[in-house]
Amino acid sequence: MNVIVTIFLILALLFFAIGTIGILRLPDFYSRLHATGKCDTLAATLALAAIALYNLHDFSFGTVLVSWKVLAIFCFLFMASPAATNAITKAAVIAGVEPWYKKQEVRK
Repeated sequence: MNVIVTIFLILALLFFAIGTIGILRLPDFYSRLHATGKCDTLAATLALAAIALYNLHDFSFGTVLVSWKVLAIFCFLFMASPAATNAITKAAVIAGVEPWYKKQEVRK
C-alpha cells in the first residue's frame, strides 16, 4: 500500500512540476491556462487518491469514512477544475485577450 501511495505522490509532484514549467515556458494566456488546467487537475486528484489510500493504512470504520470524504473531494475537484478553467477561458475571450500566433517569415 505504501508503494502505491508513494507512486501516486511522485506522479502528482511530477504533474505539478510540468504545470509550473508550462506557466513559465508557454507563450500566451490560453496555452498557459491549458497546461495548468490539465496538469493541476490530474496532480491534485492523484494527491487526494494517495491521501485516501494512506488513510486506510490503519483500517477502521472511522478511517474508511474519512477516505470516502477525501474521495468525494476528489470527485468534486475532478469535475469543478475543468469547469473553472473553461469559465476563465470564456472570460478571457470576452475581455478580448488575443491568442499568440507565430509570425510567418516572408520568403523572397
